[in-house]
Amino acid sequence: MSATNHPAFGRIMPFVFVFLWSTGFVGAKFGLPYADPFVFLFVRFAIVIVLMVPVVMLMKAKWPKSLREASHIATAGMLVHGIYLGGVFWAIDTGLPSGLAALIVGLQPVVTASVVGSLLGERVSARQWGGLVLGLIGVALVLLPKIGDGIGITPLGIGLAVLALFGMTAGTLYQKRFCTGMDLMSGTVIQYMAAASFVGVVALFKDDLTVEWSMNFILAMAWLVLVLSIGAIMLLMVLIKQGEATRVASMFYLVPPTAAFFAWVLFDEHLGMLGFTGFGIAALGVALVIMKR
Repeated sequence: MSATNHPAFGRIMPFVFVFLWSTGFVGAKFGLPYADPFVFLFVRFAIVIVLMVPVVMLMKAKWPKSLREASHIATAGMLVHGIYLGGVFWAIDTGLPSGLAALIVGLQPVVTASVVGSLLGERVSARQWGGLVLGLIGVALVLLPKIGDGIGITPLGIGLAVLALFGMTAGTLYQKRFCTGMDLMSGTVIQYMAAASFVGVVALFKDDLTVEWSMNFILAMAWLVLVLSIGAIMLLMVLIKQGEATRVASMFYLVPPTAAFFAWVLFDEHLGMLGFTGFGIAALGVALVIMKR
């Protein structure tokens, strides 16, 4: 039995993923002041590609056997990395409070559960629906106090956050439907190539193409590249391959509360009793979705 097929892997790794993915908000907060959003993402993806291509060659990883298979992998990558991250970063750049952006993106498990039956033939039980609703309530309790007084909330910002929501949802479902047989190493490279092409084109038309290479930017980029873009993403691909789409998507409920906890510890952002209560409710909701019985 391989390590990824061991029962303990399925129980522990989702929470490892949540921890790693949540630190992305911390890394972005440190790094974004030194580069515009799509330039930031392009540099991040380009570094990942440069680091991973030699590893793929040395490991003699299998590349897609056909252009069709490669295009499926690239499409999933553009949705998950390009549309999702680009939408969130651009929304926040317009002034949309990060808490509201996280709350909108936090609808992903509900959206996934709503369409997963017709697309993948997965059944969402009444218990799982209850868990999804509880998770959404928990996320709302954590984030609503952080939304602020409405300053910076524009139709463009809301629309970009919604676009990010559907990008991640579509990417997760697409990956589960068309890319479960891909090699993780070569597939990751292809996905980041597609995402880098997308954000690079957007950056040419939207952003100032300069980067301030401060120590904060370099350290934030190193963390986001090594821990998030390589470690967490490859773990997510394994989880998508092995688990039901609804169960995998429900993990994202824990990301905003965990990120809020990190912000409380590192940046002294107020969390309060309501926030801790919401964290507990979100965790209970996720448990109801992912447990077998």
